[in-house]
Amino acid sequence: MSQSQHKDCFGTMFPDNLHLRNNQQNKGKVFSVWISQLEGAVLPVRSDRSIKTDIEQWDKCKECPEFDSCYKLNLAKVALESAITTQ
Repeated sequence: MSQSQHKDCFGTMFPDNLHLRNNQQNKGKVFSVWISQLEGAVLPVRSDRSIKTDIEQWDKCKECPEFDSCYKLNLAKVALESAITTQ
């Protein structure tokens, strides 16, 4: 299946981990990340991190015929993003 045949949401379950913003919701189609950073601190201090899952959207994704391929792409992107951020 070529890229033009995939749905627009293909590969977007997770937020872009390379460009997470502090003190706001970083949304993917299913998963969202919140990172709190104390404002005005001398050094950047992250005080809270959380992940939210949109179960309704997850259920819709699981019904999609492209779910397995999309999920694998998402996991590959997360693995690569994790490798890059540790460099």
